[in-house]
Amino acid sequence: MTGRFITFEGIDGAGKSSHIGRLADWLKGRGHTVVVTREPGGTPLAEALRDIVLHRSMDAMTEALLVFAARRDHVQQQIRPALAAGTTVLCDRFTDATFAYQGGGRGFDLAVLGQLEAWVQEGLQPDMTLWFDLPPRVAAQRRAAARAADRFEAEDEAFFERVRQGYQRRCQAQPARFAVLDAERTPEQVWCQVAQTLESQGW
Repeated sequence: MTGRFITFEGIDGAGKSSHIGRLADWLKGRGHTVVVTREPGGTPLAEALRDIVLHRSMDAMTEALLVFAARRDHVQQQIRPALAAGTTVLCDRFTDATFAYQGGGRGFDLAVLGQLEAWVQEGLQPDMTLWFDLPPRVAAQRRAAARAADRFEAEDEAFFERVRQGYQRRCQAQPARFAVLDAERTPEQVWCQVAQTLESQGW
C-alpha cells in the first residue's frame, strides 16, 4: 500500500499554511490517515537546520546545501516511511520552494539544484502540488500585518517576484502535478479552490 504526497507551495504570505490543517481534517473525514509536516523541518535534525537557514547569514550555495541536507533526513525518516504505510503526507513546502527561493530568488544554478534533487530524493516527487499564487505586493502587506520577518521574509519585493517566477517555471515544466490557486481571494474562496481540486482528482 502506498500513500499520496501533497505539497503546499507559495511565497511567504500566500496563506498556504493556514489551509494545510483544514485539508488534513477534510481528508481525515473521508477516511484518510494523514501526516502534516513542513520544510525545512519535519525531523529533529531538519528542524535544527531550519533554524540555521532562517536566521543566519550565508551564501546561496550554503543555503541550498543545508536545505537539501534537511530534506534528505526528512525524506528518509518521515516522508518515505509514511507513504510506505499508506499515509497521506501533506507537506508545507518541498523542492519546488528550493527552485523558487534559492534558484529564482537567489539566482543559484538550476542545474546544480537539479542534481541535488536527483541525489537526495531518488525519484520521489509529490503526487500533487497546490501552488498558492499571489502578487508579491499583496503578500508583503499580509506579512507586515501578521508577524516579525525572518531572513527570507525581510527580502524586498523584487526578490519575491523572482521567487514567483521560479514557481512559474516549475509549474510550466510539470503542469500535470500543479494546481494553481488564486491566493488573492478570501480565505473561504481559496479553500473552495483547494477542496474542488481534490474532489476533481477523486479524493
